[in-house]
Amino acid sequence: MLIVDSHCHVSPVWYEPVESLLFQMDRNGVERAVLVQMNGQADNEYQLDAVRRFPDRLVSVAWLEAERPGAPEQLTRLADQGASGVRLAATVRSPGDDPLAVWRAAAERGLTVTCGGASEEFLSRHFLELAQALPELRIVIEHLGGEGDPEPGPNVSEQRRRVFDLARFPNLYMKIHGLGEFCRRRLPVAGAFPFERPIPPLLDMAYQTFGARRLMWGSDYPPVSAREGYQNSLRLTLEQFASSREGDRALIFGGVAHTLFPPRP
Repeated sequence: MLIVDSHCHVSPVWYEPVESLLFQMDRNGVERAVLVQMNGQADNEYQLDAVRRFPDRLVSVAWLEAERPGAPEQLTRLADQGASGVRLAATVRSPGDDPLAVWRAAAERGLTVTCGGASEEFLSRHFLELAQALPELRIVIEHLGGEGDPEPGPNVSEQRRRVFDLARFPNLYMKIHGLGEFCRRRLPVAGAFPFERPIPPLLDMAYQTFGARRLMWGSDYPPVSAREGYQNSLRLTLEQFASSREGDRALIFGGVAHTLFPPRP
């Protein structure tokens, strides 16, 4: 099964260099990874250079100052330089007459947009209007639709449930990450499953609403190293889908990301 990590960060000045990510990929059987630029880092050259150095292993999702004039043109240049996608905030809008200009530029170049944010941002009028206005644009909701919104027990908030209802828009996708994002760590840490049970049913809800063809796993490396670690973010998440069809697992853990973030010539 092809395994693609859809959500990694690398940098020479923050987090870890690309060689550290490749080490983790090699020791865990991950063939390819999507480098997602950190929010606020508009210099994408390190990621683009990493893709040039390791074209069979990596693709780049760029970040840019989307609210500045000229952002659509800058996005076109980034695509020409090899970016396979762009990271935009869910509620970001362009200045001028067309508030969706940078989003339209992504659609025109066939780029996939990946979005982080809290649940209320994905439930905002701005995001709903965007999903409707550009049905041809593929938009990926990061972190199960609730970055910074932990579910501390077996119950899921009504707000998070409403995020899963966004699956009604066929151009929306969702990223799932390691269990450490939403599970309580059991202390002392011991055994093969280091989290308290029962765990919040967020993965099941994502699978039931979005389906395997619109889900993708991403480690969130290297922040995941402060949670359960890279190996467990893959192993334990795979175990949660052990009873799913083999074809569905292949889509979630590689096939969908490979399709949405292809290498660019």
